[in-house]
Amino acid sequence: MYPFIRNRRLRTSESIRRLVRETIVTPDDFLVPLFVVEGKGIKEEIPSMPNYFRLSLDLLEKEVKELWQMGLCAVLLFVKVDERLKDNKGTEAINPNGLMQLAIKTIKNACPEMLVMTDVALDPYSSYGHDGIVANGQILNDETAEVLAEMSISHANAGADFVAPSDMMDGRILTIREALEDEGFTNTGIMSYSAKYASAFYGPFRDALDSAPVDKVNVPKDKKTYQMDFANRYEAIRETQMDIDEGADIVMVKPGLCYLDIVRELRNQVDVPLAVYQVSGEYAMLKAAAEKGWLNHDAVMLEQLTAIKRAGANIIASYFAKDFIRVCG
Repeated sequence: MYPFIRNRRLRTSESIRRLVRETIVTPDDFLVPLFVVEGKGIKEEIPSMPNYFRLSLDLLEKEVKELWQMGLCAVLLFVKVDERLKDNKGTEAINPNGLMQLAIKTIKNACPEMLVMTDVALDPYSSYGHDGIVANGQILNDETAEVLAEMSISHANAGADFVAPSDMMDGRILTIREALEDEGFTNTGIMSYSAKYASAFYGPFRDALDSAPVDKVNVPKDKKTYQMDFANRYEAIRETQMDIDEGADIVMVKPGLCYLDIVRELRNQVDVPLAVYQVSGEYAMLKAAAEKGWLNHDAVMLEQLTAIKRAGANIIASYFAKDFIRVCG
């Protein structure tokens, strides 16, 4: 006799498929990246990221209110810094009236309940395009960590709910956590980019912020001495556990789709919230393929987002957040 158990019974209609679906993506899963620029009335489309924009502070306020009305409750801020303000030590990063600090205040004034996370790294502020201080052809670890701690305090002073160190310096989570505690910011959280790989998928993002490493003598040509080798798996576990031990509240894997094995590995190993950054290259590839008519944009987007959550992500930093609401909201 043919087996009584027929798995296809649970696939016979959309209704039963919805009823037994194991993984459901919701607006609450999203962390929305936002790019901020100086000026007024500016909404610049990023050429390599179709339908994604750099916004001046006045339009940032409008965007945040729209995101909140759409049911999106968290943003991740990045700033495009004027070239004249860049140096090797990221001095502008700790300016209390800098673009990041003003962006935080703008969002909190416009939408106080919106959760604000801030990028903490020197590359937007660096004249060399690196996440740390450059000296004699190397990236200085400990000196950079101290600047990142000052940067974090500055963001907390402006009203940030979480700081998000994306630099991959050793020990920077402990340095930042101690600095925040010393300044009384005991409730300011840390989302650590714990397993950030040296990926080729970051190109459009670097275009958005003009933050790629410069081609100069005695300046590392890439970020491979601090971002992780994409061939490594167990290193991600070690890096992530160290960040948790140093005080990270949330840990992150970056990029997304090519690293879902890492996401699943970490989900099996750690019990803190786990974020995944679906990066600019992943966004740009789907947009380009859909424009060519080679892929169904919405169907592939939903499949990718579901795969990230199915792998174990609690939080998805994604440029597709508004597209998701458009399709599923």
